[in-house]
Amino acid sequence: MLTCFIRYEIDPFRKEEFAAYARNWGQAIPRNGADLIGYFAPHEGSATTAYGVYNIESLAAYEAYRARLAADPLGKQNYEFARRERFILKEDRIFLKNVSLPHARQVAP
Repeated sequence: MLTCFIRYEIDPFRKEEFAAYARNWGQAIPRNGADLIGYFAPHEGSATTAYGVYNIESLAAYEAYRARLAADPLGKQNYEFARRERFILKEDRIFLKNVSLPHARQVAP
């Protein structure tokens, strides 16, 4: 299992547009085969850094998922929304593997 971390640099005055973009992916990503952990927008601190995080089985599964996402009506609409509105200034993607598993059970304080 791989986890894709997408780091976005967004326009700090267009956070609502990014939130709408994230909600759209909240529908399109799971139905096209990835396990969405979530999209995270600025709250405190940096006003320009946001993240999208999801799990995917492998890089081969990622390629098939990306093709399905690009063909999905909401996926197409969301890509066009971001392109047209230009609230995303930069996007970086990295795939990481969780090497700390298995974790101990969380203990409540």
